[in-house]
Amino acid sequence: MDRTAVADVSPTGAFARKASTFRNAFDANGAHPPEAHRYVLVVSLACPWATRCLAALRAKGLEDVLDVAVTHPVWGKTRPNDPNDAHAGWRFVKPGTVVTGPSGRGAFEADARCSATACEGAEFVRDLYEICGAPTEQRFTVPLIWDTLRKTIVNNESSEILRELNTKFQDFCSSDAAREVDLYPEHLRPKIDEINQWVYDDINNGVYKCGFAVSQSAYDEAVKNLFSALDRCEELLARSRYIAGDVFTEADVRLFMTLIRFDEVYVVYFKTNKKFIHQYEHMGAYVRELYQMPALRRATDFAHIKQHYFASHPSLNPHAIVPCGPNVDLDAAHGRDGPYPR
Repeated sequence: MDRTAVADVSPTGAFARKASTFRNAFDANGAHPPEAHRYVLVVSLACPWATRCLAALRAKGLEDVLDVAVTHPVWGKTRPNDPNDAHAGWRFVKPGTVVTGPSGRGAFEADARCSATACEGAEFVRDLYEICGAPTEQRFTVPLIWDTLRKTIVNNESSEILRELNTKFQDFCSSDAAREVDLYPEHLRPKIDEINQWVYDDINNGVYKCGFAVSQSAYDEAVKNLFSALDRCEELLARSRYIAGDVFTEADVRLFMTLIRFDEVYVVYFKTNKKFIHQYEHMGAYVRELYQMPALRRATDFAHIKQHYFASHPSLNPHAIVPCGPNVDLDAAHGRDGPYPR
């Protein structure tokens, strides 16, 4: 069994992400009504798709409504006693425990943010998928929301989870200010949807197309599209404070989770080395502003990010050596307030 993203390539050598399987919504009259203390958001702090949901949960003041289970950042073999099952994926590890990567290399201690177990005593994210009868071709991905009453996954599509958290738990927000946060305002929805599409294709997923390409032509196409899209972001951010205008929205959350990993990981690991994000005048300042927002800062953990990418894929980094830099100063003044365009 090899159900990991590294294996998802087309005949031309291009990375081709599989679609999510669980796509249920929260509905007061349905199988999964919004309730406190019933659902668990399962995330990796390393994963950009998972942390977009974690940031939304923080922004909406739902920390005491949904529990959060955090995986260890480094993948491990999910059936270590089965020599015929080579699958490596997300695992839950007791803080203080030292583990190796899938190849047996490295030594990575679980920190205090890691969860020893998750729902139903699961030791691996894979366990949760198998408990609820996921199809055999399923990728065992995060994020996911687990229903502890029905013992099943509600949803594992990050874009949908983000919007569900934005609107479906309004009665449970911790404050009026959190309740008023709207990451998908109605008057900006067409623009947000349009931006989300090309940002997903060429940036969010684009970095993976670069890193997991197995042919030169696939890589060349992906890296061209990636930097064209980054240039487009730079132009937009010269005209407005946020990517969809003057209001912070889900489009910013989605873009940020890729940009914040770019200089620390993707430049080296995914060969996206034409330019660092901090070298862009407007986009570099934009990343600093967003990082300084509490909900986004709390969803960002560079130790988890770097350990995951550099230690989880033996085919890309067999010795699990984690680079030391570049350690960009994200607390420096951003200067993004003031009039636009610039």
